[in-house]
Amino acid sequence: MYSKAFIPYRGYFSSPFARWQGSLQNENSIVLGATTAKRWLAVKEIDVKIFEYLFVGKSVGQLHTFYAGPWAAALMGAEDIPGCHIPQACSTSTTCINQAAAGIETGLYENVFCLMTDRMSNMPHTIWPNPQGPGGEVIAENWGMDNFNYDPWGKVPMIQTAENCVNKVGGITREDCDAVALRRYEQYLDALANDREFQKRYMFSVEYKKNKKTTVALEADEGVSATTKEGLAKLRPVIEGGAHTFGAQTHPADGNCGVILCTREKARELSTDNNIEIQVLSYGFARAPKAHMAMAVAPAAKMALDKAGVDIKDVKVIKTHNPFAANDLCLAKEFNIDVMKFNNYGSSLIYGHPQGPTAGRGIIEMIEELVILGGGYGLFAGCAAGDTGAALVVKVS
Repeated sequence: MYSKAFIPYRGYFSSPFARWQGSLQNENSIVLGATTAKRWLAVKEIDVKIFEYLFVGKSVGQLHTFYAGPWAAALMGAEDIPGCHIPQACSTSTTCINQAAAGIETGLYENVFCLMTDRMSNMPHTIWPNPQGPGGEVIAENWGMDNFNYDPWGKVPMIQTAENCVNKVGGITREDCDAVALRRYEQYLDALANDREFQKRYMFSVEYKKNKKTTVALEADEGVSATTKEGLAKLRPVIEGGAHTFGAQTHPADGNCGVILCTREKARELSTDNNIEIQVLSYGFARAPKAHMAMAVAPAAKMALDKAGVDIKDVKVIKTHNPFAANDLCLAKEFNIDVMKFNNYGSSLIYGHPQGPTAGRGIIEMIEELVILGGGYGLFAGCAAGDTGAALVVKVS
């Protein structure tokens, strides 16, 4: 359990998420994330020089990705600090925040910035030398599609891991997955109510080049598909006989987010409301059986809760990374909770999955919901590639 790591109230932001091949498709995610963070810090009147270290969470390669951490720090205006690059697939944000919290807990540093960013659009194509191939034929890999479609250890596409969990857990139907997808869309609509009142608590516009001469701002999520019960019912399962259609799984996206972690004293100084305190309590991790990715979420959540000394019954807000509807159904069964009552205001199932910043946005939304409810414990949990899971427990006072 951590006792010294805090997040200032409103010491975080998330850009809108844009569906892949949308407005952000041509932006280098390192540059876009760093320049967005620099703009946000300027608006907040926070001096970037206070940060002793930067964690850059990014899972998709970009031009000059070799320099990701220190380059991003310099682009933010913190050219005198180092940065560490963490590629942890879907749990990148959770792991970055944990690494920052652990460093604060041990006194390694007092003020840390976590910048999580990714671009799923126009993903890299890697060519690997293969002298033993016929005629020296190379090995080619598409960072996105090839890895979505094949886990080198599990030997199956990612969606098959969700179907494996449906079969393993039992009692989960196509109708259940559709119902969860519809409910998650309704929850997302709540975040858009009153001119996006909830999203405006944390969302910060991202500026991108529309063409060589024109820079424009993306103010809100782009490419979210409207969901209806009738529309879901018309879709065919992605895998014959499976429980998931394209309406019950997420879509790749582009975006970024940032979170400040610091000591209690500094958090009070940077907070926009000194009556609100946000403490990072614990981190959990797990690995499920081969090709059963969604089943890693529950044990990761249990580990985080145990380390925080918190019972699931005492958790006021639960948020998840749910690339497939089965993720939430499996978690709900394991903890005996109502699947329809968590993930208020949105989740990656609906607004998309840029990988690096996905969990970060969920954690930010969790904090804001806890503030609305007057404080309490929050649990974020999600799966990640390789049948792994990660979770975080925070307390808002």
